[in-house]
Amino acid sequence: MNRTHPVSPPSPSTVEIQGVSVVYPAKDHTVTALDNVSLSIQEGEFVSLIGPSGCGKTTLLRVIADLEQISSGVVRVNDLSARDARLARAYGYVFQAPALFPWRTVLANVCLPLEIHGLAKAKARAIALEQLARVGLTGFEGKYPWQLSGGMQQRVSIARALGFEPKLLMMDEPFGALDEITRDRLNEQLLRLWERERRTIVFVTHSIPEAVFLSSRIVVMSPRPGRIVDVIESGLPPDRTLDIRDTPEFTEIAHRVRMALHDGHGSH
Repeated sequence: MNRTHPVSPPSPSTVEIQGVSVVYPAKDHTVTALDNVSLSIQEGEFVSLIGPSGCGKTTLLRVIADLEQISSGVVRVNDLSARDARLARAYGYVFQAPALFPWRTVLANVCLPLEIHGLAKAKARAIALEQLARVGLTGFEGKYPWQLSGGMQQRVSIARALGFEPKLLMMDEPFGALDEITRDRLNEQLLRLWERERRTIVFVTHSIPEAVFLSSRIVVMSPRPGRIVDVIESGLPPDRTLDIRDTPEFTEIAHRVRMALHDGHGSH
């Protein structure tokens, strides 16, 4: 007798990008930053965008965040238009530099966007303290940014982005300027945060090891005009540690990413 097994429904999409192009007009010639890009990101995924400088990784992230206007195509975030998602504060955004106000304490920096959006000071403070605890900065609330290391400043920036409890967290090379030891430590802390809370994360990086270590999927982009040349699934366990970088499985995925980057260059 044949038995049928129920099929689990697919996770809902957090981000849907369909046929998106970004073209900048210029006097002598137009510049195409993104060319007919389509990508679906499911709820709870950790997706890294990787490619050479100028390939449109950050442009694509900014398109999702409604910080960049598209020339054609459709972008949906949490089933809203990108603009409506931005107005609804449906995501958190971490920039390459922490962009903290030097005259405000760590706590005051994390509180600021909450207070700007109308939360009472006591409520904003409670949320900020909770987020600082999540990134391991309890006890540093009264410090100023200039009293912190670069890695700690970036953790403040992450805490600030998490303040609205966003389902989607976008990160634009947040660890690119840090030394390798600090970067490794923050990679592990970010992965543990993702494991715990399963927010959807879209992460821009130039680093193949970083992309492979962090991601459930790696989106490889070509040189300008930016196109997606490959999407590589990671079969690595979610509870991985840095030691996994010495395994054959990690090496194989990193090799696939490297070959996809090479092939993307070859097609131009």
